[in-house]
Amino acid sequence: MRDLSRVRVMGPLAPLAEGFRQELAEQGYSPHTALRHLQLMGHLSRWLADSGLDGSQLAGRGVQEYLEARRVAGYHSFSTVRAAAPVLGYLRGQGVVPAAEDAVGTGATQALLSRYAHYLRVERGLVDVTIERQVFLARRILSAWEQTGRVDPRDLTAAEVTVFVLDHCRDARGSVSEVVPALRSLLRFLHVTGVIDQPLASAVPSMASWKLTGLPKALPGEQVTALLASCDRDSVVGRRDLAIVTVLARLGLRAGEVAALQLGDIDWRLGEITVRGKGNRSERLPLPPDVGEVLVEYLTAGHPGTAAAGGTVFVRVRAPHGPLTRGAVTQVVARAAQRAGFAPFYAHRLRHTAATGMLRAGGSLVEIGQVLRHHRPSTTAIYAKVDVETLRTVARRWPGTLS
Repeated sequence: MRDLSRVRVMGPLAPLAEGFRQELAEQGYSPHTALRHLQLMGHLSRWLADSGLDGSQLAGRGVQEYLEARRVAGYHSFSTVRAAAPVLGYLRGQGVVPAAEDAVGTGATQALLSRYAHYLRVERGLVDVTIERQVFLARRILSAWEQTGRVDPRDLTAAEVTVFVLDHCRDARGSVSEVVPALRSLLRFLHVTGVIDQPLASAVPSMASWKLTGLPKALPGEQVTALLASCDRDSVVGRRDLAIVTVLARLGLRAGEVAALQLGDIDWRLGEITVRGKGNRSERLPLPPDVGEVLVEYLTAGHPGTAAAGGTVFVRVRAPHGPLTRGAVTQVVARAAQRAGFAPFYAHRLRHTAATGMLRAGGSLVEIGQVLRHHRPSTTAIYAKVDVETLRTVARRWPGTLS
């Protein structure tokens, strides 16, 4: 096996080669795979030097131009964006390649979207996946305004906002539930930052909505047991998945909250866990003994270590050992359901299961709302529908019956 230290990187990326080599080792890459990534970095650095460029040109189209040049040169492997993700991610982390927020462009609309993304992250405390969705919807809204000849949002009036929503309802009914809240968010940002003088968010018409019309879908106890039993405790993946499913089913966390858990969030001495929820809020919950046991089992015989995971509790088993995403957490539940022979369901079903279990054990709606970290009692009220015994005490006798 070729020694990684003998792979030489020439050109503008040469000062970063040693750091990249160390990061590959920390993330659990095999020597052979790390060698290939280092060679890709060397080839990329030579291409930049030959083209008279530096890393700042690797945002957006620059990456595609490099990969096209690599394929033209006869390289058939490591010639896709996915293959180049480790080196590009490292360069982005070092500030060599602009972050997505800084590379959206120089036009007026792109600059506005960049500021909007910064506002959502700093002022609203939203996570990256939500920011990406909000910016995507804002781009659609601004594009629709531009098509009507209104390039400058400062010209907007309340009447035009209302007309826009009504027109959108006729043309794209399926996405109204997303676009209307996104429009309000964008208009609040424009007003707060002084782009528009009037608080036009209040001019967005409300949608018809029927809350609390359904029943929360919870799993019966035997299905939860089967779900947990489907995780192989003799494998690294199984121990991790068992810990994830247990945390979801016992604590009622959201998938994104599980993905965001840090090793420092678990206070073993006090038996508490800090949950980082919506809006960047942090709240503490008791750590039940059974949850603590499966976490200890995973952390001591499956977790790749703090250096590889960056302090995150739940990480990828295979390199790179990065944090699991919200989508990856919910897919863990889907795979467990498939192994147990159930119809497909995802992580939020376990949140309903935890709440329903607390209700059947005698917990009040107030207590359930505290555990689920609801900020409005109306959000928890839906679980009153599954408390059949209590509902029987308040049900009126059907006319014409004796009892």
